Amino acid sequence: MEKTELRLPADLVSRRARTHHVRTKPAFRNAFKKRRCLIPADGFYEWKGKKGQKQPMYLTPIPGNPFAFAGLWEEWTERGNQDRVYKSCTIITREASESVRAIHERMPVVLKPECYGMWLDRNNQEIKALKDILEYGVITEFKSHPVSKRVNRVENNDPSNFDFYPRL
Repeated sequence: MEKTELRLPADLVSRRARTHHVRTKPAFRNAFKKRRCLIPADGFYEWKGKKGQKQPMYLTPIPGNPFAFAGLWEEWTERGNQDRVYKSCTIITREASESVRAIHERMPVVLKPECYGMWLDRNNQEIKALKDILEYGVITEFKSHPVSKRVNRVENNDPSNFDFYPRL
């Protein structure tokens, strides 16, 4: 099988879109100004503990309603084939809030619902205003519980992944 070479902004599809990089790194700068998105969710996973003994934890905002991550999206093309357009996105991360810090040092940016419109407004390209949304327009209080290590495998995509799982 022939390998296809892509012209892909690698950082944009990774999970390294840190709040302090999105304004300055070339991979994020234009998307931060013009291509912001919301990624809906009702929880997320982080792993707690030392290597080899990590326990997956399921986190949800208090009181537990669905929410949206702050994201960026980008379009890119296959090298040599400008007609083939791909779309990708990334979730912006930040330093963990106090309620998450014991589990992990970083966390995704979870926006307050009242900030959704400002985040999505394409006319809002004011860097300070966008930075303020990422700093002050975020949910920081989360509850967590341990879940099965089954969440580490994509083929185990079922509702039992959210069930409380006591540490062994």
